Amino acid sequence: MKIDLNIYKISWVLNLDNPDVLVKGNGMFVDDITFPEMLHMAVIRSPYGRARILSISGGLNAAEFNPALATVLETAGKGREAYIQHVFANGSVNYYGEPVAAVFGNSIYEALDNSEKVRVEYDPMKAIVSIDDALIREPLYPGLNNNIMVENYVGQNFEMLDAPVMIKDTFFNDRISPNPIETRGLIASYKSGLLDIWMSVQAASSLKIDICKTLDLDPDKVRIIQADTGGGFGSKGGIMYPEYAMAIYASMKSGKPVKWIETREEHLKATCQGRGVRGEMTLYANENGRVLGIKGTVTVDGGAYAGGMAEFAPAHIVRQLTGVYQIENAYFRAVSVYTNKVPHGPYRGAGMPEASFFIERMMDRLADKLNMDPIEIRLINATKTEFRSPLGMEIGPSARFVAEAAKEFDYDRLRNTSTGFSCFVLVPQTDFGESARIKIENGKVNVWLGSNTHGQRHEVVVKRLLREELEVSEDIITLLRGDTSKIRDGFGSGGSRSIMMGGTALIFAARKIKDQIRKTSGKYSSDVLLSSNFDVSYNYSHEGEINSFGANFAKVSIDESGGIKVEEVKSYYDVGRLIDPEGAKAQVMGGVLQGIGQVLSERIIYDENGQLLTSGIAEAGLLRADNTPRFVVNFVENPSCLPHGAKGLGESPAIGTPTAVVRAIENAINDKISNTPISLKQIRKLKSG
Repeated sequence: MKIDLNIYKISWVLNLDNPDVLVKGNGMFVDDITFPEMLHMAVIRSPYGRARILSISGGLNAAEFNPALATVLETAGKGREAYIQHVFANGSVNYYGEPVAAVFGNSIYEALDNSEKVRVEYDPMKAIVSIDDALIREPLYPGLNNNIMVENYVGQNFEMLDAPVMIKDTFFNDRISPNPIETRGLIASYKSGLLDIWMSVQAASSLKIDICKTLDLDPDKVRIIQADTGGGFGSKGGIMYPEYAMAIYASMKSGKPVKWIETREEHLKATCQGRGVRGEMTLYANENGRVLGIKGTVTVDGGAYAGGMAEFAPAHIVRQLTGVYQIENAYFRAVSVYTNKVPHGPYRGAGMPEASFFIERMMDRLADKLNMDPIEIRLINATKTEFRSPLGMEIGPSARFVAEAAKEFDYDRLRNTSTGFSCFVLVPQTDFGESARIKIENGKVNVWLGSNTHGQRHEVVVKRLLREELEVSEDIITLLRGDTSKIRDGFGSGGSRSIMMGGTALIFAARKIKDQIRKTSGKYSSDVLLSSNFDVSYNYSHEGEINSFGANFAKVSIDESGGIKVEEVKSYYDVGRLIDPEGAKAQVMGGVLQGIGQVLSERIIYDENGQLLTSGIAEAGLLRADNTPRFVVNFVENPSCLPHGAKGLGESPAIGTPTAVVRAIENAINDKISNTPISLKQIRKLKSG
């Protein structure tokens, strides 16, 4: 479906208000939008993991336009810009798929034809393709002494040479591509000094900040409008990708709208990838199973460029390494290293699945060492009171939750040689605040949120919260599409924060309206509300954390050929208050499948030259329908301090599922597993003895 739109008169209603719209294929995604004289963009990318650029001719390239990309950490540090990605490679390419030039045409086919006219001469170099490579090889960039991007020490060092029990192990979660059903895309249209951008996006307001920084634009003259967005899993958050800058610059130069739609192959080679983290762990305990301390090193494969998640991830992971346990001594080195890969980025959980994997695996190792039940070990070490770990994370008492989860799973009866249990802390993103706007006109309630929806049923939550707060029918409430001209501020969706932060902002905006009515009418009345006009915004910020607990139980089977089948996954999560039961259950089931995918098959593979081997969805290991387990989803409601009582949820299944499934497989084969994904070859080897 192709629809012409007047770019200055658009205010779309979320299609999920009417689910049949998407089911019948009548959604409006970026690629469904077209404008007169619109240009299409194709990107010429490096065929090498690492190479010098000897010459380049044709297309838009670094010789004409090449600012550094703004990041969440900003790029303004002196001497730092050389290690931040620029729009185009200049002088050298540092990962397979790095943009070298862009070309344009009146159709995507014409643009692809034009790409054949671009000539680039390369001098290939030996690539750095692993964490170990990065630690021993020459620096990727001149001016550096090594390939360490960032290094921090977290906690207080300690010695426990006389500890009765000491266990060492190393774990690794391989890199994964986000792979939402819809790839990235945008249309940029510059006209009369105003820039309008239609995007598939999780965080319109945050991305607008980076766009304006990168291209030195006046924020008052830039507008981002969210199209229907087919998933994101972190890849469409506030990440400033080079293709966005290219399309915007081309539109400003040509005066025409410019469209770019990422292909699946481009997504696998050029969209930021998650995981890719190694944890070297040492655990000290007494003979009764009490953990006395943990220490070690967490190393992130940061990819080719600094900034953003690559720098933030190591300390973020380390901070959570005490899990649900009262571990009084902890000390870790947190490192990110340069490699010749696409930059590291957020993927569902963004550091929490890695942290949980490392500490939960060590708790299982301790249980095996002492010949104790894994639940018993966990209960011995779970917190009994409020606890601030030496790594900086704050949690409440967890012992009761762990015991309740084991009971909920019927653990004592069902545990056997093919089951596994895990528990975790969900640490939602509460920084940066969130915004909401309510406009009441002609008896209708229109809403905009700074946290943009991309499949999580925000519209259901908005209707239910406002029905309760304003005492109006859900039928007159509409959640409108993310649009920075309608709501200026907002962090965006991600970090399990949308209902927590966005929902709270919505409630406070509604209460501002109620206060205005009370001042004029003496008391609040929904009749007065709907017979008047109001337009109120609220930007909510929260100090401190609102962490919550979760647990998973998995059962697997392994056939004679070594094929693994996850038969059942049970989930038990504290959601504070369950506002949308149907949506919450769907979120859990989808996240469980992603967690299983991480364990069984999903990974991004590069060869020794930095060439990408996973160039399609099949090679990337996405699960098929026959990998779906039985789901048992249960929630516990311990209300938070927020006005609606909600806690986070979205990332929980991606955190808890992998560890439970790995433990189940480990028990089934009676051998240790330290890495994800687990290869069929590895299982066959372990089964054969």
